[in-house]
Amino acid sequence: MSHEVNSIAVIGAGTMGSGIALVAATSGLDAFQVDVSAEQLDRARAYHDKVLSRNVEKGRMTEDEKTAALARITYCADMAEAKAADWAVEAATENPEIKGRIFEAMKATFPDHAVLATNTSSISITQIATATGDAADRVVGMHFFNPVPVMKLVEVIKGLATSDETVQRTIALAQRMGKTPIPANDRAGFVSNRVLMPLINEAFFAWMEGVAEPEAIDEIMKLGCNFPMGPLRLADFIGLDVCHDIMMVLYRELGDQKFFPCPLLRQLVTAGRLGDKTGRGVYGG
Repeated sequence: MSHEVNSIAVIGAGTMGSGIALVAATSGLDAFQVDVSAEQLDRARAYHDKVLSRNVEKGRMTEDEKTAALARITYCADMAEAKAADWAVEAATENPEIKGRIFEAMKATFPDHAVLATNTSSISITQIATATGDAADRVVGMHFFNPVPVMKLVEVIKGLATSDETVQRTIALAQRMGKTPIPANDRAGFVSNRVLMPLINEAFFAWMEGVAEPEAIDEIMKLGCNFPMGPLRLADFIGLDVCHDIMMVLYRELGDQKFFPCPLLRQLVTAGRLGDKTGRGVYGG
């Protein structure tokens, strides 16, 4: 039986989690922003205020609407404080062990009617669902894109045990949040990263082999393929470590050498040049 969703718990207050909570709140849902780090919660709070203030300045919303949206977000250091939520989305680090532990806690915390969604960009939904035992039918991939308030797409991923009802409810909720949900099956990287990451990797090989400098590679792809952002610039935006980790998931799961990260990408990650978040990656510095 389907339950109406009035509140959503977002586990993880990083870039993706804080974006998901904000979109939920501006869509009229009560949002619980959960993170064990007080510092991360403070950052999320500042980000929410900043984005909504900018929306008011640009005439996209009124001051009253901003106040109402902020009032719908509750910041929680403990998942138990969000236990009344009708829906839960995990947006933690791309690490199967961490996600497994979080999903065990989610199953124990949230009501039996709550869907347990993951914002993973590459890890198997079926694998994540094993941590929930007999609740695997309620586990689904709900892959938002960065920046969440701007990007319309949500990849909806059905794991082996995910029920059709869970998929339909996820599609309905994504639409309510103003997103365009598109279904995909549970294979490594789903569609977006399976196609995008080899493209980014090939751009690194082109740079490493001296085919062209990063600026030229990006400009050619922008003008020639009508991309809004070149692949190397996009890699900096995503985070070179995140790109590397997703490629390794694809390589391990699909067993094809074409997914193995370019040596130059690996070298930059080793050096701590991770892109925008460190101020230096392909560009900067």
